[in-house]
Amino acid sequence: MTVKNYFPAQENETFDAGGGLTRKVGAYNDNMMCVEVKFETGTVAAMHNHPHEQITYVISGKFEFTVGDKTYIVTAGDSLYKEPHIMHGATCLEAGTLLDMFTPHREDFL
Repeated sequence: MTVKNYFPAQENETFDAGGGLTRKVGAYNDNMMCVEVKFETGTVAAMHNHPHEQITYVISGKFEFTVGDKTYIVTAGDSLYKEPHIMHGATCLEAGTLLDMFTPHREDFL
């Protein structure tokens, strides 16, 4: 992969994932990826798992996250870690934006 160091926001395409959720891929390389995810109130990210490590940082809004067998209410400034293959999902309680970091990058998001 060619290294790219700058990813201007206006050049990054927003993807409508449906159901009140949109994604915008930011900087990435083979080893990591940054993704901005916007949720409308009531949007549900169904329980799922993947082989990537993931850190989620809450930029705005209020969310109910389930990670494994624990549930958390999170707001701006909170963050969560999801190890590979752990079941996780979220419900948006108040419209907001998350910043997800994945390692390695999510090929399915490109």
